[in-house]
Amino acid sequence: MKWIHVKALFESDDIAFGEEMVSDIFFSLGLTGVVCQVPLEEPTEGFGSDALPIPDEIYISGYIPNTDSSIETLKQIKKRAEEIKASGIKVTIQTYIVDQEDWAESWKSFFHVSRITDRIVIKPAWREFKQAANDIVIELDPGMAFGTGTHPTTSMCISFIERYLQSGDNFLDVGTGSGILMIAAAKLGASYLVGIDIDEVAIQVASENIIKNAISSERFEVKIATLEQYISKSDMFQFDLISANIIAEVLIDIMSEMKTSLKKDGIVILSGIIKDREQAVKECLNHNGFAILDVKNEGEWIAIAAKK
Repeated sequence: MKWIHVKALFESDDIAFGEEMVSDIFFSLGLTGVVCQVPLEEPTEGFGSDALPIPDEIYISGYIPNTDSSIETLKQIKKRAEEIKASGIKVTIQTYIVDQEDWAESWKSFFHVSRITDRIVIKPAWREFKQAANDIVIELDPGMAFGTGTHPTTSMCISFIERYLQSGDNFLDVGTGSGILMIAAAKLGASYLVGIDIDEVAIQVASENIIKNAISSERFEVKIATLEQYISKSDMFQFDLISANIIAEVLIDIMSEMKTSLKKDGIVILSGIIKDREQAVKECLNHNGFAILDVKNEGEWIAIAAKK
């Protein structure tokens, strides 16, 4: 199968804000395998012994199938890119036709070993890392599902999971992607894990990654489903902790379903929220009877933990 690799190089005085705005274009138009290539701190010496140089370009990239509808999607991307010029963000769109196999391998050069918290480390399956005694290492091959843990929306989720998950909790990840949040929850003591996603590739990749991290198949399930579909078929099974790293509009749409899926005093962790949508998400939480426990921000991105 052929895919169109869409690359949006951007310039902005505020790189985090530019990343947020361009990412929102890609996510809202349904691009797959979205990667944010922005300046990062250099890895600690010796931390990732085979780390490769990080490219100088600043861009967001993603993929759409090379079909008849692709032309309209590309028009929408360019239109939205033109609109954010008014916010001081200059975007240049580049496109390339790639084979599925090339896509699955091409991004590996910029995925490095990353320490997310004092204890949790994300290690690409193909890189070397000397584990310290207290480290919790998540080995990951995101493939075409992506979700490497290095983006602030994911790393803030992991930090909240580490803070709020109790040993023995049941855990649900809405929009599981590569399965990284499920793996983190399992290694932090969750007894049973469920991941749902509407992308068939994500479900396959998540399952492979979870097994790769020595998590028994009896402890987890991954399903192609929306939250509404999962609820309708799960006999009202409720969870102690739910994570959802999705754009704010979707979080608001599924808030009542998340409430239904939580046990009394259960906790929901929400991420993928841009700063401009923070208040709307908080109001929706309040409207649904949640008490906000904690708010994190990194650049223009927000994550919220709240209790039912």
